[in-house]
Amino acid sequence: MSDSTRRDFLKGGLALSAGGLLLPSLAIATETSGDLGKYGEFVNQPRPMPTPAELAATRLREIAIPAGTAPAANARATEVNILGPYHRANVPFRAKITPPLEPGPVLVIRGRVYGLDTRQPLPSTVIDIWQADHQGRYDNDDQQRPPAANLFVNRARIMTDENGYYEYETVHPGAYRIGPNAWRPPHIHYWVRKPNYRELITQLYFRGDQHQREDQFIRQSLIIDLREIRTQHGVYKVGVFDIVLAAR
Repeated sequence: MSDSTRRDFLKGGLALSAGGLLLPSLAIATETSGDLGKYGEFVNQPRPMPTPAELAATRLREIAIPAGTAPAANARATEVNILGPYHRANVPFRAKITPPLEPGPVLVIRGRVYGLDTRQPLPSTVIDIWQADHQGRYDNDDQQRPPAANLFVNRARIMTDENGYYEYETVHPGAYRIGPNAWRPPHIHYWVRKPNYRELITQLYFRGDQHQREDQFIRQSLIIDLREIRTQHGVYKVGVFDIVLAAR
């Protein structure tokens, strides 16, 4: 950065550090906007109580989080699977894997992460997720045209909540060819990390795909079912992929 550019930059109240941008020097704490009531308005603002019909409609619109089920007594740690060549580090945390309006059938994947030793959910578990688009293309599969360093398409990091639960929206990935007569079936990559547990690199697959018969990497324990959900706004599918981590 030139001296003149640096001066102009700092005039705006910003400063640089070795790790990146600092908070503007004249910044103040973000102001609150008041206490919100149950229905989203200020509590000191009068509002009629909702009717039973309005309450029922609100409940129908809510997305229910399924109750957790501990692993079976004979459960094993989730099977590992290949890392593949398309992982990228330092992906941002976000709950939607795909960009806005990404083409393809919409999926919602949910599940819980458990510890094999305690059989309890593991909160604050970090999961790297990456996948191909609905045509079977990764954002970094063309070495001649690599993505920008700060552009991450169809990949994200997420973290389990206090109940070990995670959920994200994406699109159904497509299959892609890896040889003259070889295809990889649709799959989603996972890299799961939790202190005091072994890192897990694996993939999930979708039951019924024709390319699974010829794939040498697939594991039957990693195949999940999808359930179709129809709403007034469209159709999407839901799958459950629970993860069990082995202790170090």
